[in-house]
Amino acid sequence: MAEKTMRAVTLHGVKDWEKLKLDHRPVPEPGPGQVRVRLKAAALNHRDVWIVQGLYPGIKVPVVLGSDGAGIVEAVGQGVSSDWLGREVIINPALDWGDNPRVQQKTFRILGLPDDGTHAEAVVVPAGNLFPKPAYLSWEEAAAIPLGGLTGYRALFTQGRVRAGETVLITGIGGGVAALMLQMALAAGARVLVTSGSEEKLARARAQGAAGGVNYRQPDWPEQLRALAGEQGIDLVVDSAGGEGFSHLVDLVNPGGRLVFFGATAGNPPGINQRKLFWKQLTLQGTTMGSPQDFREMVRLFQVHQIKPLVDSVHPLEAYRAAYLRMKEGQQFGKIVLKMD
Repeated sequence: MAEKTMRAVTLHGVKDWEKLKLDHRPVPEPGPGQVRVRLKAAALNHRDVWIVQGLYPGIKVPVVLGSDGAGIVEAVGQGVSSDWLGREVIINPALDWGDNPRVQQKTFRILGLPDDGTHAEAVVVPAGNLFPKPAYLSWEEAAAIPLGGLTGYRALFTQGRVRAGETVLITGIGGGVAALMLQMALAAGARVLVTSGSEEKLARARAQGAAGGVNYRQPDWPEQLRALAGEQGIDLVVDSAGGEGFSHLVDLVNPGGRLVFFGATAGNPPGINQRKLFWKQLTLQGTTMGSPQDFREMVRLFQVHQIKPLVDSVHPLEAYRAAYLRMKEGQQFGKIVLKMD
């Protein structure tokens, strides 16, 4: 009998886009405690592009990229209930988090490297990483949630402790995580300000409910933000850029406020004034991905408020390269999605 195969976006080498190919690979078989999901849709994250560019640690090829996915369970491994078969699910891409809700254990990893990921027609994952797909979402919308939703939920709620009525600043609006955080923060009753280097993205954020936004390419962007915040000020900042702008965020946040960060795409912040940190009694909190409990509560938040994630564009699997290049060029507002059918 001929071996069953599937299409999969596979990386064969870094720093060369020609090494990212749509291959035919054997359909994976679930081992003990695992399931195989026949994927209907999968989304992209900056992580996928960084891996292709060789900007991510521990890259081993070949590997199927992709962390976000939604589909139907079609096979179960030893020890997994057959009740999962045929169920519509979304996948938590945080693998082997561990028992400590405060921090991931040493064996923690993200689906899509080193484990083969979701930019394929099927994927094998632990059964514990499955969650029922919210029925009100399309396949493309469901696939847009997992990594960005989990990262954003933990940043805003678990680490940032956002409360209704507070003012939240989300930097770099337009990216998948930031766009999801805008929706989640608004659902929680917060007032949201944003930054971007694109006037178009600022306008779209305001159309989605942001109270205001500033272009960080303008030299006086901190003063503009302070004016937008008004007397209420800014209670919580969630940042993924770092760099020289981070010291301005320290200035902008209210005394007793919180700065949560999960990236440093603009580099490490130089010259942080430690006196300002202790005199203002600020909390600086790093964060990344999230625990199984974070994922469960994130999905519940989406369901309770019927949040529909912003989908920037949908591409057939064979047009994967166009999707990746759109992510690389930063053109998107919301999530870029691959459709398998």
